[in-house]
Amino acid sequence: MKKYLLDLKVTENDRLHPNYCLLKLTSENLLPEMFPGQFVEVRVDGSPSTFLRRPISVNYVDKESNELWLLIQLIGDGTRKIAEYRKGDTMNLVLPLGNGFSIPESFQTNNKFLLVGGGVGTAPLLFLGSCLKSLGYEPIFLLGGRSKIDVLQLDNFSKFGKVYVTTEDGSLGEKGFVTNHSILEKEYFDQIYTCGPKLMMVAVAKYAASKEISCEVSLENTMACGIGACLCCVENTVDGHVCVCTEGPIFNTKKLKWLD
Repeated sequence: MKKYLLDLKVTENDRLHPNYCLLKLTSENLLPEMFPGQFVEVRVDGSPSTFLRRPISVNYVDKESNELWLLIQLIGDGTRKIAEYRKGDTMNLVLPLGNGFSIPESFQTNNKFLLVGGGVGTAPLLFLGSCLKSLGYEPIFLLGGRSKIDVLQLDNFSKFGKVYVTTEDGSLGEKGFVTNHSILEKEYFDQIYTCGPKLMMVAVAKYAASKEISCEVSLENTMACGIGACLCCVENTVDGHVCVCTEGPIFNTKKLKWLD
């Protein structure tokens, strides 16, 4: 898939949380085609301690507005600098990178899809949910966070499907982790997609395996270059060691060694 080096203009910077912001970007030209699960590499300007680009998941693509959404978690000098961009600023990106989630080519009656996310790992699931909705499905989202302020973009998710929530402190939804939610025992799913902390994804993968449900995960290994050159993001799979940025970030859990 062709990659582009583009300067995009910021149309909005919305601080959703003390540690998260939502950046919306546009171009004078039509944005390249992107698929749910892919990511971009953002150049960080004005940060002497940041030498490499930062990988950010594609949160959503608004085709009507020709906008790309990026959900940024402020965890270091690089992402904190990115969060300082304001409306009218220009951001340099390489996109789109990596592969995407497996999506049915056409509507298949009665198929049920569960999208499980935690923290900033909910980001790629919004775009995925919108694509499934456009095919005629009503995906189910299961989102988790430490407390209610950590569960982001609920209004956006609810446009594309049913949303269930868990919080560790019980301030929103059911108390506990996503793998403790009662929906997992009430419903059967044909496909599960997940992104978030590795411990969460491993737990979801084990649940899927116990139910013999196909499961795809979006890995969040450190991807400094995005093209397989730096070897920062290597993951051990049944096919040997691979670069997540080029062979992923989406993997079927059968390809990983998590369940050994």
